[in-house]
Amino acid sequence: MPSHPLSRRSFCTTAFGAVFAAAFGPPRLPASQRGGSNSATIDVAAIDRGRILRAADRYLRESPVTITAYSGPRSAGGKHDYFSEGDYWWPDPKNPGGPDIRRDGLSNPGNFVDHRQALIRLSVQMPALTAAWILTGESRYAEHAASHLRAWFLDPATRMNPNLQYAQAIHGLYTGRGTGIIDTIHLVEVVRAASFLADSPALGAAESDGVKKWFADYLNWMTTSQNGIDEREAKNNHGTCWVMQAAEFANFTGNIELIAQCSARFKTVLVPNQIAANGSFPLELARTKPYGYSLFNLDAMAAVCQILSTASDDLWTFDLADGRGMRKAMAYMFPFIADKKIWPLPPDVEYFDQWPIRQPSLLFAGIAYARQDYLDLWHELEADPTTDEIIRNNPIRQPLLWLSGTKRPSAS
Repeated sequence: MPSHPLSRRSFCTTAFGAVFAAAFGPPRLPASQRGGSNSATIDVAAIDRGRILRAADRYLRESPVTITAYSGPRSAGGKHDYFSEGDYWWPDPKNPGGPDIRRDGLSNPGNFVDHRQALIRLSVQMPALTAAWILTGESRYAEHAASHLRAWFLDPATRMNPNLQYAQAIHGLYTGRGTGIIDTIHLVEVVRAASFLADSPALGAAESDGVKKWFADYLNWMTTSQNGIDEREAKNNHGTCWVMQAAEFANFTGNIELIAQCSARFKTVLVPNQIAANGSFPLELARTKPYGYSLFNLDAMAAVCQILSTASDDLWTFDLADGRGMRKAMAYMFPFIADKKIWPLPPDVEYFDQWPIRQPSLLFAGIAYARQDYLDLWHELEADPTTDEIIRNNPIRQPLLWLSGTKRPSAS
């Protein structure tokens, strides 16, 4: 089982050098592994300190807001039930009032999105506040981050029920679908941040246990409900995102059996069924947004590797007999991230101009493979996109929380 994130995949157990020296020194990557010059380094704490503190100081002035603040008029659930509607489903002009019809890649602006936006707001603010606490040790950041956890997962008046039974509904067809589970990719970094707050002065042991119980209950629903099973079995990025969520939530709640299942699923389902011989994702390339979906799936797979890899079971280095694996997937997409003009397919029907951003796959793989070019490109790209759709498809925004050298600050 991967350990707590404070020691998870320690730089000492890999080949890239020591844990952040002192407070947050950069990891140093041996030249022998880069096939080149002296070393490769990345100091995420130094790079992100300004943006983290600017954001966290702003969020200190904003109170938590949960789904109970918004009512979905077409929801079949109650006040505490998350509700969203299928993005690419529209009213049928030939049958007004009848079931919606699908227009792949084109988001319907008339859909109910308030719950999703509240969830994204949580995933933007709470991890930033936690990262600010890690950087400064100032308790005000941790205390405000903890207030978000209480509101969403503990307070009976404002908490969300631990299921997505009514997510991505389709008018006239479904009150909710398995595909809706992708909406909670925005809880993955919240959980990552919560693991730092567990048993801290800001979040006591009983409250920490309560948050873990919420996620244990949600995992039970994800793994036993028909919606959860349908999403797990999805062949494309939806299946990847199910594993990403299940892996992080299982690690947080200590579900050893599910952690092992997620690792096995990466090797036996995700890699064999999604990665082509050239490293591309054929199921994503077949969509009307092949570039954006390929980036999205690559980031989700990278997150799976980052969550689950250990010294004895490193998913970054896992390859099938024919060479397919994460290394090949990164090698395929990297040139197109570095220069989108050489992308060989038609541009996405929406938001093509807004990609790429600071893709977490570049950072995680840059460290895993000792690739300075990956790290340099990550550093150059936009860290804080402003387009809602891009924000929605970028659930990992505070990489400081994901690096093994990150230390929990002393209480203050």
